[in-house]
Amino acid sequence: MSTQADITANRQQRSWSHRVLIGRCLWWAVSPLFRLSPRPLWAWRVWLLRCFGAQIGRQVHLHPTVRITIPWNLRIDEQAAVGDRAILYALGPIAIGARATVSQNAHLCAGTHDWRDPARPLVKTPIQIGADAWICADAFVGPGVRIGAGAILGARAVAMTDLAPGHIGAGNPMQARPAE
Repeated sequence: MSTQADITANRQQRSWSHRVLIGRCLWWAVSPLFRLSPRPLWAWRVWLLRCFGAQIGRQVHLHPTVRITIPWNLRIDEQAAVGDRAILYALGPIAIGARATVSQNAHLCAGTHDWRDPARPLVKTPIQIGADAWICADAFVGPGVRIGAGAILGARAVAMTDLAPGHIGAGNPMQARPAE
């Protein structure tokens, strides 16, 4: 198959239903109400996300500069926090456990493409962040990755594999060791 045929097949493939596309357009139209809200209006942003199907627990803090792709693919348990400019690229489900912290500029990416298929179809794989886990500043969590309860993914680390509960992961690629 030629390169042009691969590109054409990829463009013709529909990854999203009409309902999802309409929902994404509505979220895009409403998202300035999220982004432009004053920082202490945690409840307002939680309410907006719930209106779009997100499952958000009590006392969750989401900063106004957080970027969320598809809110209905998002579950955040009680007392969790997501910092400034974090990206929750929720093409697939993202679950953030109770009291977990996703620090500023962290990127949770729940989508990729099947590189083995010439059409490169979208793969929407879930991400799970365990209770009391900490995703530090600028860290990246890849598609399908689970960060265990109480684990810490260090600043600028890249997690493309699971991080066991109670472990610390650092570096690119991530190297894990038990917390001391």
